[in-house]
Amino acid sequence: MFRPEIKVLDCTIRDGGLMNKWQFEDKFVKAIFDACCAAGIDYMEVGYKSSESAFSREENGVWKFCHDSDIIRVLGEDCAEKGIKLAAMGDIGRIEYDDIPPKDESVITLIRVACYIHQIDKGIALVEHCIDKGYETTIQLMAVSKAMERDIDEALDDVAKSRLPVLYVVDSFGAMYCEQVERLAKKYIAALPGKTIGFHGHNNQQLAFANTIEAIIHGCNYVDGTMYGIGRGAGNCPLELLISFLKNPKFDPRPVYEAVQKQMIPLREKIEWGFHIPYLITGMLNEHPRSAMTFMDEPVRGDFADFYDQIADATTLE
Repeated sequence: MFRPEIKVLDCTIRDGGLMNKWQFEDKFVKAIFDACCAAGIDYMEVGYKSSESAFSREENGVWKFCHDSDIIRVLGEDCAEKGIKLAAMGDIGRIEYDDIPPKDESVITLIRVACYIHQIDKGIALVEHCIDKGYETTIQLMAVSKAMERDIDEALDDVAKSRLPVLYVVDSFGAMYCEQVERLAKKYIAALPGKTIGFHGHNNQQLAFANTIEAIIHGCNYVDGTMYGIGRGAGNCPLELLISFLKNPKFDPRPVYEAVQKQMIPLREKIEWGFHIPYLITGMLNEHPRSAMTFMDEPVRGDFADFYDQIADATTLE
């Protein structure tokens, strides 16, 4: 009924923080952590490892930087001993090697490196730097729905020659359908024998959960979710759906249901995420959701049809 090798990663704080610049109250983050621990989640991504030369602490919350002192202050000195592994993401171009301490000086176990296909060489170099420091690692290869086939093939060839253990299929724009997820999952697996493939989906077309199931069917063993589907724009695969689907007895959805009721629903009154027509439009047209996020942030929102015309016209000009 289940594959015990499947690992579930919660990225509620990291991806959800894109909607409020990681300005979460300490008690909220601790409640999400406690729920993930009780639910049997394998990894919790607490935010980004980012260079303070690139981002302001005045504008961004502590989870944009994930210093160990902040993690321990909020989650407790024993947070690395709770049976769940902590993760953080580093974007190529927004993190320096010195921002990452040796693993024996950190409560973080997994560093996820995010890069675009033209940055794969830098992504691999950072991954191997992290491996040498003692971390588990993955690469999130972003925006592959816009990448040329030859570029994907060359990137996979580079990854095959590297020490990277886990590569993610990432539907950055929520543009993929199940057939595309199947094709890419099979392509990655065939090109990378001995390595693990993961999947991270966005919900612009309300397909994040369906696409995650498709990825699992075709051999992806690392999968991401967020509580109540929070995440950039339309959000991500809801964690509560994912662990209920997996039928693994180690997962207990009840603590997640409780966290959704007590933490996520009140948060939804302060910040807005999830399915909306502007996010659908950018996903359908395979475009970055930044324009839709700008539309949604306007005090008086414009006309959906006009927004569609603007994005469609810009896409045609490309």
